[in-house]
Amino acid sequence: MTEGGPVTGADGRTRCPWARDADGYADYRAYHDTEWGHPVHGDVELYERLSLEAFQSGLSWLTILRRRAGFRAAFADFRPEAVARFTDADRERLLADPGIIRNRAKIDAVIANARAVLDVAESYEGGLDALIWSYAPGDRPAPRTIADVPATTPESTALAKDLKKRGFRFIGATTAYATMQACGLVNDHLATCDFR
Repeated sequence: MTEGGPVTGADGRTRCPWARDADGYADYRAYHDTEWGHPVHGDVELYERLSLEAFQSGLSWLTILRRRAGFRAAFADFRPEAVARFTDADRERLLADPGIIRNRAKIDAVIANARAVLDVAESYEGGLDALIWSYAPGDRPAPRTIADVPATTPESTALAKDLKKRGFRFIGATTAYATMQACGLVNDHLATCDFR
């Protein structure tokens, strides 16, 4: 294996190095193998991914994965029409909820973003799904190592700018790119990863 290159697990399958076999990484492996890089469609599903990526900012993705059920319960299964109606009392409930990341700015962003999702549904044909997928880049070479995977791209920068213009918060080019990876707009599984 080269530095940052693929790793072979105990099951004989080759994976991206962040999904390596190690104690405590089963959640990463399951996410890598069954979700990451698979196309995600639907306003609710994309709103959830944007929200989780915003909460991840500055934290380990493993922290978010392990609290995913808590996030879903706390944020009405990420149904934008429900979250858009959250009140100050809901905000205080969320700030006291140990099942999520209790960061006021991120909580406020998820609530504001629910309203933005509803606005996009009215102003953009096809809603958030069509808007986000309009920024999917064309084919590009498969990365050979983690060093070949960018943190941002021109498309993620443009997507973040468009979302901000439409009222979304806590979204920058890096968060937008992570969302694009998670939702299959790009396939950043390494070239020799069995799950590419």
